Amino acid sequence: MHDMRFTLPGQDLNREPFAMKSPDFQKKCEVMITDRGYKCRITNTVSISSQEKLFLLRIVDPVERQLFNFRPGQFLMLEVPGYGEAPISISSDNSNHEFIELCIRKAGHVTSAMFEARQGAIVSIRGPFGTAFPMEAMEGSNVLLVAGGLGIAPVRAPLYWISNHRDKYKNVYLLYGAKEPSQLLFSYQFEEWQKVSNVQLMTIVEKPDESWKGRTGLITSLFGEFSFDSKKTFAIVCGPPIMFQFVCNYLDGKGIPMNRMFVSLERRMHCGMGKCCRCMVGSTFTCLDGPVFDYWSVMNLKEAI
Repeated sequence: MHDMRFTLPGQDLNREPFAMKSPDFQKKCEVMITDRGYKCRITNTVSISSQEKLFLLRIVDPVERQLFNFRPGQFLMLEVPGYGEAPISISSDNSNHEFIELCIRKAGHVTSAMFEARQGAIVSIRGPFGTAFPMEAMEGSNVLLVAGGLGIAPVRAPLYWISNHRDKYKNVYLLYGAKEPSQLLFSYQFEEWQKVSNVQLMTIVEKPDESWKGRTGLITSLFGEFSFDSKKTFAIVCGPPIMFQFVCNYLDGKGIPMNRMFVSLERRMHCGMGKCCRCMVGSTFTCLDGPVFDYWSVMNLKEAI
């Protein structure tokens, strides 16, 4: 029997007209209606490192399960009853309406409580929130995905999208770096991404151990191992903010326009709806105007990175 602390009380399911269709997430007026909770059951947990776990959630109500929809790059608010909420990037295939995958790092009160939840526990989600990567605009072009550390979690969603529409994209590159080999997440999918999704994958670590046989150094050193047409390439960059500067400045020097480079900004968020102002960068709400920004917009946001 799971810990009863993680069980939500019974609630009436929302059947208002607006709840029977998926909102247009490009319209802020419609984003606001996502402030409703979906009761979810944890169907499985997978430890993928000493600090991160992958949680598989299933929305309990079958109607709501089919209605829930998101786009690559968006996030949701995860509520652990009795502990609070935390913003989490969605790390799953948006065409799969049966399960939602969340890669969570144990870092605070809510995430620590989540790590104690067992299979079958009930939690709640709100959302999805925020802007998304413009996957349709990238069709017919090369796509360069650059991830550092936990940044691979939000990158999985566009990877799934590309895999589902592989014929619409040209060359796809995934550059993934971490401090240590043990911090490379989802290594069990590396072969799948390369062979099934036809993604050219390159990994690198800064501090190798005795068992590491791969590349060593900074992630920017991987750019010297392949060539691409800068005029026909889009870039998605997720990871520590300091990485944005080095990677995006390098790509800018190679001729990729800043409005073709997209980053996901991770800021402290609380409500996900632009009401609490905790995620503001200047006059910009990260939860509404982001978390996905093109790099030109980021360069014009004071203290964004």
